[in-house]
Amino acid sequence: MNQNRITQLDLNDVPKVYHNLKYNDGEIIFADDITSIPGLMKKFQVNFIAYVMVLNGTLSLDLNATTFHLKKNCSLIVDRKVVIDNIMHSDDFSCLVCGISTNVGFSFINKSLMQSVMHILSNPVIEMGQDDIDLMVKYYDLLTFKMDHPEMNFGHETMREIIRCFAYDLLSNINKHINQDGEEDMLRQGDRIFRRFMLMLADSSSVNRSVKSYADELCVSPKYLTSVCRKHSDYTASELIATAVISRIKQMLLFSDKSIKEVASEMGFDNLSFFGKYVKKHLGLSPNHYRKANNYGK
Repeated sequence: MNQNRITQLDLNDVPKVYHNLKYNDGEIIFADDITSIPGLMKKFQVNFIAYVMVLNGTLSLDLNATTFHLKKNCSLIVDRKVVIDNIMHSDDFSCLVCGISTNVGFSFINKSLMQSVMHILSNPVIEMGQDDIDLMVKYYDLLTFKMDHPEMNFGHETMREIIRCFAYDLLSNINKHINQDGEEDMLRQGDRIFRRFMLMLADSSSVNRSVKSYADELCVSPKYLTSVCRKHSDYTASELIATAVISRIKQMLLFSDKSIKEVASEMGFDNLSFFGKYVKKHLGLSPNHYRKANNYGK
């Protein structure tokens, strides 16, 4: 497979090729009627997490050269770095789609939902009950209603909380369809290490940024931990740590009344200057400018 011939699709590219998004804040998008997207039938790689919920008809497609078939009430979770090809659908096909930037993924993960996340990585198609589908549609309808009635929209925080509830209920619904009996015994060492590492990153009390400290706690070398992470996620351990840390920083900067100094201290930065450089490196703005750019406090 020649990667140079595969179109790369980032989340911020979607509005450029599809102008009928129902919601877009740069990190999360919602859409329907994806059959009208130009070039949908061509091979492309998604660099974000996508959730597709089939409301009617059928859909088939290849994910990394493996074919999957979906019918009504099936949901598909596409992980980042997955190559999509050979998309075909019935004439009566309809769906809802949610795209999530990898930068916000950790804010939706906690220990009780980690089982769902691990299942998604190897089993992207989930057949859900009608009640589960109805609940997801109600969330979608609520979001689109608020977008269509800006006078009733009380700010970015409201939308994000609705989306957060959507994500939790989605993962909880998926979790109901997973048989957990004996799974821990079936996992190989690398799988167990990666799962434990992800649980450690999802722990809201963790502020560690050192690969070595995580590796020591897992009783492996930093090099082995990084190789396991690359195998399971295409990211290094250091990159996954940074994603988790910056996700938590963004949450506190935008949705708490803590001062920047308090956020830095809580996240384990002893030096306020280093904290500012860390945030600017990952978010492109200083902590104060990031708050202003996102209308913090308004």
